[in-house]
Amino acid sequence: MFKIDIFSDVTFLKENNNLDCLLKPYTVYYRNFENIRIENCFYASDAYEARTLAIKFNKYIHDHPNSIDLIKCEND
Repeated sequence: MFKIDIFSDVTFLKENNNLDCLLKPYTVYYRNFENIRIENCFYASDAYEARTLAIKFNKYIHDHPNSIDLIKCEND
């Protein structure tokens, strides 16, 4: 539920401030304690910012930052 609020805020900002060229969609893939691959999506300016957002908004990643498996830009 919290993820939806983030995306709606970013969508609002993109529409009203023309941030299309600044923010790109990134998918952050990570593995949980059962080695199951899970993904979270964020709008960020680069992969490092996507990682930082994942650490900030995902408790598991915050507690286990080395669980991040891949960060992929979805516009490429």
